[in-house]
Amino acid sequence: MKKEEMAICLWYDNRAEEAVNFYTSIFKDSEIGDTSRFGKEGFEHHGMPEGTVMAMNFRLNKFNFIALNGGPIFKFNEAVSIVIYCDTQEEIDHYWYKLTEDGEEGPCGWLKDKFGVSWQVTPTLLNTYLTDKDPIKRSRVSTAMFKMFKMDIAKMNQAYNGE
Repeated sequence: MKKEEMAICLWYDNRAEEAVNFYTSIFKDSEIGDTSRFGKEGFEHHGMPEGTVMAMNFRLNKFNFIALNGGPIFKFNEAVSIVIYCDTQEEIDHYWYKLTEDGEEGPCGWLKDKFGVSWQVTPTLLNTYLTDKDPIKRSRVSTAMFKMFKMDIAKMNQAYNGE
């Protein structure tokens, strides 16, 4: 992986390597980059056995991440989520079913994976529908969306078209 200007760092207790392997198995366009490991130095601070992954660089769909084994100090919450824009129902279904495996479904295309990371699996066309100049179309799409967990493109199209 080449050097990038920015990346999102995801703080795990001690499951960074497992998370990276999980995510890169789901995203076709993915890559695992450099991995650093804890040594003997600083054990009194980090408490991790020598050789344990400290941090891993990885990429999903051209977006750069760092997975850090930082210990149990911080936990994920819904204040930050990763949005996956999908052009087809097949894409939505793929990401939804893989990421909710041992995770948790949420409303409006939101979910938490088995590590507690929040994701939004959303149709690319949703923004177009929700910003349409016609308030009646926007309202129908919003009403349909708020009834969904996994997003359904066919139902959104029907709502948009007043069917």
